[in-house]
Amino acid sequence: MAVGDPDRVSKLEDLRPPSMVLGSMATYFGPGIILMMTGIGTSHLITAPTAGGRFEFALLWCIPVAYIFKYYGFEMAFRFTNATGKSIIEAYGTAWRKWPLWYVLITTLIQCTIGQAGRLIAASAVMYSVFTIGFGLAVPLGVYGVLLGLVSVGIILRGDYRAVENFAKGAAILMVVSTVAVYVVRPAPLEALGHFWMVETPIGSWLLIAAFLGLLPTGLDVSLQASEWGKAKKVGMSRIRPELERRGLAAPFDPFSSSKSDLAVDTSKIPAAAQEYCRRWFKIGLWDFRLGHVVSFVMACIFLLLAAMWLYPSPIEGRAVMGEIAGIFTRSVGPGMMVVFMIGAFAATWSTAFNYFDGWPRIVGACCRNLFPGTARLQGTAGEELTTEHRHTWYSEYNLYRATMMFSLVAAVSIIIGVPRPVLLVLVASALAFFIAPVIFFLNIYYSLTVIPKGDTCFYPSPWEIVLSIVSLVVFTGLSVILIAARVFGLQLFG
Repeated sequence: MAVGDPDRVSKLEDLRPPSMVLGSMATYFGPGIILMMTGIGTSHLITAPTAGGRFEFALLWCIPVAYIFKYYGFEMAFRFTNATGKSIIEAYGTAWRKWPLWYVLITTLIQCTIGQAGRLIAASAVMYSVFTIGFGLAVPLGVYGVLLGLVSVGIILRGDYRAVENFAKGAAILMVVSTVAVYVVRPAPLEALGHFWMVETPIGSWLLIAAFLGLLPTGLDVSLQASEWGKAKKVGMSRIRPELERRGLAAPFDPFSSSKSDLAVDTSKIPAAAQEYCRRWFKIGLWDFRLGHVVSFVMACIFLLLAAMWLYPSPIEGRAVMGEIAGIFTRSVGPGMMVVFMIGAFAATWSTAFNYFDGWPRIVGACCRNLFPGTARLQGTAGEELTTEHRHTWYSEYNLYRATMMFSLVAAVSIIIGVPRPVLLVLVASALAFFIAPVIFFLNIYYSLTVIPKGDTCFYPSPWEIVLSIVSLVVFTGLSVILIAARVFGLQLFG
């Protein structure tokens, strides 16, 4: 369609901004809540109770540290996509020899194996507790992993998983409500809350500390997935970016010839209606993300506190781990609550593994479209974008996405069968996310501050946000160095 087409002009000049009334805003919420529900899986249902069961309240300080000092790592990727209409993966590709893309590609392939095994085994542990232990069915843990993995991949590739996601979110919300209700019945003593400010590192806790920092609220690598999902959603700047390029109001971006400056959009040059449209979608998304972040924080705290009160001292390990954690509910309220918990726990853990089966392959495809011209020519994974050539060329983004998904399934299931220890796999997967996070954290901040125009008062971070993001990066990276030093060189942590 020509640049001067009146339909296109009308669509840009007469964009209708979304309502900012609270009730209306809530109807637009989604990605932030989904991110929260993705996080309330392995990290909340296994890591937090394990910390409470093994060390009582001693590791409570890890939760606010993780949520406060990782916040801007997520927000910067989200901010970048809203300001440019592009995925932050595109920005990674403008670096020297595209080294961030190779780094992300390699670490993502590792996460597709060990990381996905940790997520998938958590959901398998719920089924194991219900059917093998509860009903006496002689089905090994690995079989549940195979079953859930096959169902997840099959649903995603068919593209009709909306009903499954709605069920998962509804059941997970039920679990959130029931967990808060149980905590209200018997809250933790006030003196226990003092552990929020007491940094303790009991002997044997290093893996749990790394797991907390790595997977609360979720791994920082999910910021890249969220950026890809935000671009694909096509609201705000991601919706109007193609038209801005057609009009010459934004530079076209070529991953093999463009610089990072070509990703920037000078919002002062676009029509006022389009500015307001993009600004409102950014604000809605920001509050969506913040709400999910706060609810996720509260849930992590409650699970640790409940485990400390009802399970401590307990090693919380073995294949029956979910049944042991469910004991919180049966001991505090009654056996009937265990059913509610198991439904919510299964929905939360399965939705986590389910979303990662899509997220990590999506990142691999995004890296490849910025690394290889052939994949860039055949980019896209959405059904409406695909041609016969997309479907039949092995190096198209769509086929690399599918191949990575199958690789993740086979590798994760193989690890589960070989190492049927849910708690160990979850903690190792979480710690892995922690050790790769500082690089992603740095890159997200760097590209947000150097690509978004400084004069853009809506999208460019304020001075205090810049300070907080840099301080957060320094603290988080420092914790990584200290933890590695403690583990590798035997240096004592804080005490």
